[in-house]
Amino acid sequence: MLRYIAKRMVFAIPTLFAVSIVAFIIIQLPPGDYLTTLMADWASQGGAVEAGTVAAMRERYGLDQPIYFQYYKWIAGILTRGDFGISFELGKPVTELIWNRLGFSLLLSVLTLCFVWAIAIPIGILSAVRQYSISDYAATFLAFFFLAVPDFLMALSAMYIMSAWFGQSVGGLFSPDYVDAPWSFGKLVDFAQHVWLPVIVIGLGSLAALVRIMRANLLDELSKPYVTTARAKGMSELELLLRYPVRLALNPLISTLGWILPAVISGEIIVSVVMSLPTTGPLLLRALLAQDMYLAGSLILLISVLTIIGTLISDILLAITDPRIRLQ
Repeated sequence: MLRYIAKRMVFAIPTLFAVSIVAFIIIQLPPGDYLTTLMADWASQGGAVEAGTVAAMRERYGLDQPIYFQYYKWIAGILTRGDFGISFELGKPVTELIWNRLGFSLLLSVLTLCFVWAIAIPIGILSAVRQYSISDYAATFLAFFFLAVPDFLMALSAMYIMSAWFGQSVGGLFSPDYVDAPWSFGKLVDFAQHVWLPVIVIGLGSLAALVRIMRANLLDELSKPYVTTARAKGMSELELLLRYPVRLALNPLISTLGWILPAVISGEIIVSVVMSLPTTGPLLLRALLAQDMYLAGSLILLISVLTIIGTLISDILLAITDPRIRLQ
């Protein structure tokens, strides 16, 4: 297993190098750069910038250099000093901006995953075992309903219901009194009172898909000969169900664990914007719109790194949980 992990990590290095180049090229593809966008904004507001000022800013940020030199400067800073550069728009180090939000993004993603799994697996099992029953039809209806409703509409509806009907403070992960306050027991309680709503809103969107995946895979396993053989030998239905078919039907869900890490950065941007969540999603959207190349490039690079790490973790978990999967 250690040899397999080491081999995968070695193979990941050229992949990351190629992805970093592609990410940097992608954020450079739109015409112009950050200063061009900034000048256009100032012009639309009736302002004007002297040519000397723009040239000085372009030289300061290295925008007058060829793209390969800009990439070399960016990637060399990351590899040698852990420096992701400066955000043009916000005027702060990219590292500071990312780490301030990454913790909330990770916590929100983990809580959402736990919520979705805790509901999707039992519903998927019930729907498969009682196929074409009322509970199966109800689960199927709810699955397609939540799959069809856009996330932003669900977020707006949830915020309206909580505000108008229950008088709850909605939006963000903290009340205004605790936004800038240091961590304390009171702030932790306030966080718990706010975080459940975005967890449910984000989770319902992926809940439907996982229920359908669990149901389809379990139905496929229940029709296989080994189930009939185990049942003929007198094994109880519950023991048979949990020991073999459910365990094997979980494989596709385990493989989705690899998605959670990149989702920490890019997942649910629209919901985060609507609900004013201090996560990295809105930061990435803002950086892309403003052509803030160091900030956008760093976030895209992190997405690629987390995708590779998440895929490696899910492969290892699959090899552990399913004896049919071998490293060969």
